[in-house]
Amino acid sequence: MPEPSVAFDPEARRQARANAFVLAVCQALAQGGAVLVIVVSALAGQALAENKALATVPFALQFVMTMISTVPASLLMGRIGRRAGFMVGQTIGILGAGLAAAAIYAGDFVLFAAGSAILGIHNAFWQYYRFAAADMADEDFRPKAISYVMAGGLVAAFLGPEIAKLTRDAVASAAFAGSYAALAGLCVVNIALLRFVRIPRPTTALSAGRPLGAIVRSPDFLVAAAAAMIGYASMNLVMTATPLAMHAAHFGFADTAFVIQWHVVGMYAPSFATGHLIRRYGAPRVILAGTGVMIAAVAVNLADQTLLHYWFGLVLIGMGWNFMFVGGTALLTECHRPEERARVQALNDFLVFGTVSASSFTSGALQHGHGWAVVNLGVVMPILVVFAAAAWLLIHRRRLARKTA
Repeated sequence: MPEPSVAFDPEARRQARANAFVLAVCQALAQGGAVLVIVVSALAGQALAENKALATVPFALQFVMTMISTVPASLLMGRIGRRAGFMVGQTIGILGAGLAAAAIYAGDFVLFAAGSAILGIHNAFWQYYRFAAADMADEDFRPKAISYVMAGGLVAAFLGPEIAKLTRDAVASAAFAGSYAALAGLCVVNIALLRFVRIPRPTTALSAGRPLGAIVRSPDFLVAAAAAMIGYASMNLVMTATPLAMHAAHFGFADTAFVIQWHVVGMYAPSFATGHLIRRYGAPRVILAGTGVMIAAVAVNLADQTLLHYWFGLVLIGMGWNFMFVGGTALLTECHRPEERARVQALNDFLVFGTVSASSFTSGALQHGHGWAVVNLGVVMPILVVFAAAAWLLIHRRRLARKTA
């Protein structure tokens, strides 16, 4: 059920656009840090772990903690406001990045995993930037606001890998420790920028609105959550395995950083158009397009393991993720009223990052034990499930429209 229409005065519209701009910059910095971690985490884990099959466990723990923290993060922001909550999250990020850097310097795999877990808590907070941009936006601007914030990730595509390359050997005899120290610096800058975000603190009780079970049973919620969950988990399964697969295929670190960089370009460059596509064609059709792009990416990845195939396959995986995740996020905003926002968004992101954390644990073991082809084949059936669900929602909406005509 869409949120009820409200009147938006010119000042509210101006503030909504200003929030979207600031949050897009914050997203660029936060996602830049996340991309940096994508590039270095598995390699740092591989260097520290005695059992190389555990190389992606710290990265997986990061997603587990993101999953666990999404509900508390959303409920906290429901009480103290978006800006204060985001600042808490960035402060946690400073602590996690500092601990990870110290762990690498000490050669301690367990401590590195602990630092990664704390970074997962940090990630749970800034994942709500996209929803915060929609909080003050009217119905017409809402999908665009979400897309514009997600487009901040395009800067991250270049920022993260470049910082990783520049800081990899910044600390003598402790490769990648400097990368995590740089991540702490990005969190500090994020805190400074968040002072310019203006979103009123919530005035309704967190328990207000319809029962959560009634919302969850709606077709829109089911498809929105499925698209975000499976789109993100499928992308993450392939992306997390990519540095390990490329290392096994004897590609250098610079080649891996290049592929991940362009993968993130594929993730966020479409955001400049995704909001417009959603307004024109609707979220379910955009989700359908995303599933098609994902299947095309798998075909490319299975064709060969040249640098060109890694590059093109990962770009397509990123584009498919964008259509599925942004489409799912936009569809989710149609499911709840303002007073239901914190609970519905918390449940959605809990489901999303629960699935993503499972894919992170699976990725390293699949790549180490079975190889690149099995990693890619593992995403095909879940993607086809989302295709069927989105197609069903379109048919369901057409039937409802005919009944009410």
